[in-house]
Amino acid sequence: MFEQLTDLVKQFGSDAVVNNAAVPNEHNEAVMNEASSSILDSLKGMVASGNVSDLAGLFQGDNASDGSNPVVKQLTDKLSGSLGEKFGLDSEAASGVAGSLIPKVLGSLVNKAKDPNDSSFQISDIINAVSGGDSQTSGGIMDAISKYGGQFGLDQDGDGQVGISDAVAAVSKKSGGLGGLLGKLFGR
Repeated sequence: MFEQLTDLVKQFGSDAVVNNAAVPNEHNEAVMNEASSSILDSLKGMVASGNVSDLAGLFQGDNASDGSNPVVKQLTDKLSGSLGEKFGLDSEAASGVAGSLIPKVLGSLVNKAKDPNDSSFQISDIINAVSGGDSQTSGGIMDAISKYGGQFGLDQDGDGQVGISDAVAAVSKKSGGLGGLLGKLFGR
């Protein structure tokens, strides 16, 4: 998932980083890599601290690109601090880069994960990346997904709940059987 996330950061990094006079050209790539790492680390941190509901809530509606969304704000603040610390950007420049980049990247990530016609980001890949394969953590995320499963397109039978029948329906649509599906979900 890190590669796909880095690709999104590069896609939106032209204006925020490359064409930004406050970011020295020799730091462009490192700043974009820092943005990718910061996003993934922040999402992992949210999960590790038990803040799964905010992560699941990020996938509701169209609020992932809203700078006032608590998750977007948290990730923006973290990246801003990191850019100042690691690259010596003043607070205004660091906030500008982070404030421009994070909402666009998260908005695109969420839209791609929710789009059944776009396979570049799968919710199972995101779960695996942020949970580190920890079954207890994955279980908490899965509970949140069950709550918000319709938003992720996981309600295969349209009954308003995400359950075993949905898993069976998903398996019948994909190769690899149940073991392959569960392996993808839990990164094994």
